[in-house]
Amino acid sequence: MAFSRLTSSYGLPAHRVSGPFPLPGAGRGMVAVPAPGGGPQRWAGAPSAALDTDGSIVLAYRVRDADDYNVIARSVDGERYTTVGILTKERFGAMMVERPALVRTGSGRWRLYVSCATPGTKHWWIGVLEAPSPEGLIDAQVHPVFEGDEATAVKDPVIRHDGRQWQAWICCHPLDEPGQEDRMTTAYATSDDGLRWQQHGTVLSGRPGAWDARGARLTSVLADGRVSYDGRATAEENWFERTSLAGPEATGGDAALMALEDSPVVDVRYLDVLSLPAGGYRIFYEARRPDGSHELRTELITPTGTG
Repeated sequence: MAFSRLTSSYGLPAHRVSGPFPLPGAGRGMVAVPAPGGGPQRWAGAPSAALDTDGSIVLAYRVRDADDYNVIARSVDGERYTTVGILTKERFGAMMVERPALVRTGSGRWRLYVSCATPGTKHWWIGVLEAPSPEGLIDAQVHPVFEGDEATAVKDPVIRHDGRQWQAWICCHPLDEPGQEDRMTTAYATSDDGLRWQQHGTVLSGRPGAWDARGARLTSVLADGRVSYDGRATAEENWFERTSLAGPEATGGDAALMALEDSPVVDVRYLDVLSLPAGGYRIFYEARRPDGSHELRTELITPTGTG
């Protein structure tokens, strides 16, 4: 069933700003995962990070090169990552894979939501793997959770669990016009268990005539309701998305998100924000190199707003 325009409210709080949003450039940027090679379509990025109980950071990301695959890696310092395992596109019967979403559940188990392209089509679907540890995800069985349909491809999920409710923000690509499938909006869904979802509809779209006119894909969520999203102005800017901020459109139950007009627009995509127990953030994002390849970068942003 396709996502439709949202008519009911969802669980983000009213817009109570708790400090500057941790955008790239606020800290000292460094390469966490280098590009797999030089030139276009050679990418490392689309990150999703979570904290383990021992304080280490577990990072899931996508690599696109001669092959497509997802990687799970671990770091004790947030800067140097050791590969835990690789999940190939063949593992899911997919033509390509894109951004995964990594979540540690309230019971201490781990889930990885994966984006998979249906061979021979423009269709995408999202599945989930679950295991007692990140290492266990490598051999876990995948179960579809967002299947899309003939009219909508779904991918690049952002998944949150607050101990009570599961929330998902899903990038949706309409398939009604051949050759125009790069268009994108963000839809919202909730769940009691993270497996069976209630779809609430579109919450973020591009704006005609703006830098995000071609589409808007939510990439991270802060506790105060602000979000980061990336987008593009034209079809020709596919893979050249830029990132800015949005927030709740209004109080009083309106669930839509709207661009924050005074926010900077940063030349990166797939920004992920990891809140740290001592305060501050570690952010991850995909950055384009001059030769057209993409590398995965990270920054530590302290509570004072510096790296």
